[in-house]
Amino acid sequence: MKVRTGILGEVVRMAVESLKAHKLRSFLTLLGIMIGVATVIGMVSIIQGLNRTFLAELESAGSNIIIVAKFEPGIRVGRLSEEERQRKDLTFEDARALERECPLVRAVAVSLPASFFESTDVRYRNIRVQDAVILGMNDRFPQVVSVYLPQRGRFLSGADIEHSTRVCVLGIEVAETLFPQANPLEKKIRIGAEEYTVVGVLEKRGSMFGQSRDNFVGIPITTLRKHFRTDPGNLEIIAVPTEPGRIFEAMEQIINLLRQRRKVGFGKPNDFAVFTQDTILGLYNQITGAAYLVMIIISSIGLLVGGIGVMNIMLVSAKERTREIGIRKALGARSKDILRQFLIEAVFLTFTGGLLGLLLGFGVALLVRAATPLPAAVTGWSVGLGLFVSAAVGLFFGIFPARRAARVDPIVSLRYE
Repeated sequence: MKVRTGILGEVVRMAVESLKAHKLRSFLTLLGIMIGVATVIGMVSIIQGLNRTFLAELESAGSNIIIVAKFEPGIRVGRLSEEERQRKDLTFEDARALERECPLVRAVAVSLPASFFESTDVRYRNIRVQDAVILGMNDRFPQVVSVYLPQRGRFLSGADIEHSTRVCVLGIEVAETLFPQANPLEKKIRIGAEEYTVVGVLEKRGSMFGQSRDNFVGIPITTLRKHFRTDPGNLEIIAVPTEPGRIFEAMEQIINLLRQRRKVGFGKPNDFAVFTQDTILGLYNQITGAAYLVMIIISSIGLLVGGIGVMNIMLVSAKERTREIGIRKALGARSKDILRQFLIEAVFLTFTGGLLGLLLGFGVALLVRAATPLPAAVTGWSVGLGLFVSAAVGLFFGIFPARRAARVDPIVSLRYE
């Protein structure tokens, strides 16, 4: 065992020394491997960061919510179908009916943003916020979506909705901008031309993909519909079942009620969509799956180029070292020792390229995270994958040159000049 270990160590030493003797040539050879592995690691790090952010957002909203929408979630290419164009908008009255007439639905939250074209400056004295989202909401959000909890004060009440009162709750970013030193509760702010009393400040949600989720003002949805232009197609309805284990039964009740209210004929498909977060997650996984496919194609090209370069350089190396191979065989080296040496050289070359590619890929991912809103996360399996693939490339593309070197006739080799 010691003899075999000593021989293997000598083979590794000779392989490393051979590569050191041609540093520039070795470096240029492993550039393709570096680029391929760096592409894999960089994209995996960014996609994994996006996955963690997206999953955290879904979990923060609650795990058993039911979403009711006009259209099914998905990536739409081209125009809507005739049936989709004829669909009626969902209404606030639909949301109220769901909560009132579906026994398995505990609460229904509904929201509607002011029109994009509406002038919605938010002002307190001489301080102004120009890009805040004005969102009409009902009183059920804290019961349905756990991220809409008041940090100070209270949320909108049922009485606020019924009487269309001019009160509001502030996202923490708006509150800190308008009231950097003062307590915002019971202060009067202007939204457009109307005056509203601040009754609450919501907990911080942070940003997602560079978009702040705390830069908004929530007012009663009935008040919004009176004083602001809106697009009914943007109405959002979110329900939560009485028991997490009965979510699909609750969905059936919602579907049946909406079919009755919208007069959908027997046997005809729904002209609305009812789905859970799992549907959104599945759509997201399709998108990231496509990104992974693109990543594999790009990195495969780099690895293929790098592998061909390794094969080429190993063939050149075997030709240059023909006499050395003959001397080693004359002194007792076996063909498998020569084969092992050249394979180790190829694997060591690509493994080094993979290691440098890892560092480059992580650097690119961290640079993207620092310079853009895109997150990045380093995972252990991506490190292992990068090193394994780079070593496998060296093994695959090194076999042919190694076998060719091992089969050289020692007598012919000793005559080689």
